[in-house]
Amino acid sequence: MIRRLSILVSALAVLLPVLAVTPALAVNPDEMLSNPVLEERAREISKELRCLVCQNQSIDDSDAELARDLRVLVRERLVAGDDNQEVIDYIVARYGDYVLLNPPLKPETYILWASPGVLVVLAILAVFAFYRRKKRDGSPASASLSKDEQKRLDELLGSSKDDGKS
Repeated sequence: MIRRLSILVSALAVLLPVLAVTPALAVNPDEMLSNPVLEERAREISKELRCLVCQNQSIDDSDAELARDLRVLVRERLVAGDDNQEVIDYIVARYGDYVLLNPPLKPETYILWASPGVLVVLAILAVFAFYRRKKRDGSPASASLSKDEQKRLDELLGSSKDDGKS
């Protein structure tokens, strides 16, 4: 019985922090639209737009003042009658493709899409070059000793073993 209780407490201790983690939505009640359909569309759009201050958060998750301004702008455009793509196009026209969390593949964004692959290739080449240079130079641990050096080492090790015994 105590063992089962111990297992249950351990499982709760592990799972509770995981279950308690929920995304922190930064949308303030005064920003929300009274029309639930428009509000849902605003949330969908906000999840696609990057906070230009936080950079790796959507404007829906960011507490930055600029993110708040963008959320309000999205809602204003929706109330004005724009569809989702028109709202996104309007914001991209003002802030550029960088405002999109998933930028389109086009010549202006090739560097964004290619940089992770280029960095991986450069890292692999750097590791390869490091080990190749290390193998070519030889490491002191793998270098063989001359007969005189080996004899001297044996004398030193032999004398230290004798010192430890007495």
